Amino acid sequence: MSALTNPLGKPNLNRGLELVVGPLLLILVWWVAYKAQLVNKDLLPSPIDTLHDTVSNINAGRMTNDFARTLTRVGYSVAIAVVAGVPAGIVLGANAAVYRSIEFIIDFFRSTPATAMFPLFLLLFGLGDFAKIAVAAFASWLAIVFYVAYGVMNARQTRILAAHSMGASSLRIFRDVIFYETLPQIFLGLRTAVSMALVVIIVAEMFIGATDGIGHRIIDAQISYSLTDMYGSILVAGAMGYGLNFALLLVERSIVHWSGK
Repeated sequence: MSALTNPLGKPNLNRGLELVVGPLLLILVWWVAYKAQLVNKDLLPSPIDTLHDTVSNINAGRMTNDFARTLTRVGYSVAIAVVAGVPAGIVLGANAAVYRSIEFIIDFFRSTPATAMFPLFLLLFGLGDFAKIAVAAFASWLAIVFYVAYGVMNARQTRILAAHSMGASSLRIFRDVIFYETLPQIFLGLRTAVSMALVVIIVAEMFIGATDGIGHRIIDAQISYSLTDMYGSILVAGAMGYGLNFALLLVERSIVHWSGK
């Protein structure tokens, strides 16, 4: 790969400009709405003041603990979902009849908002961290199971038949053909699971007895009417989600470099 290109295959300068345009556009729209008073100034602070306050909070370490606690909860949730979801997805995808028999259950819970499951998980696990992690892990698990099962069921039959014709065993076919064919779907499910887990954890931190985390910081700032802190915490939550997704995309592009070939 040329030194002038990045892992996404685009020139570094062009990619850098693409990454900058989105945040600048967001700040510009925000600034215009603030200056033109399209939104009440008592409800929408200046983006400059918000960014200044956010940077100050980060530099002073006031936001570090909340960021770390949210990231840790998301990490635990996704780890549980991957460990439990990848094998389940492979088993279901390997047998279409089994998948069809429980497809309704998977689709039913995938279509049910994870936040609607909060009361059930609170009854089962109480108000502690485990309830937040459990409901986020459950929502993420459903996404991973679906994408992995779909990937296994849609592995290219020509490659499987070619391996069969060369006398490869079922285990060898799964390890050397089906698994690699499924990797793009596994990563797609993983990125979906991370986004799902972050959303559920943030909402759980807002409303399920949390004493730390970005979600708790957002709702606490809203109650105390610290608007720059509230908007800044929302920006940090969005940056966390974007950063996690972008990191996974880089890993995927470096590992699954044959995807689509």
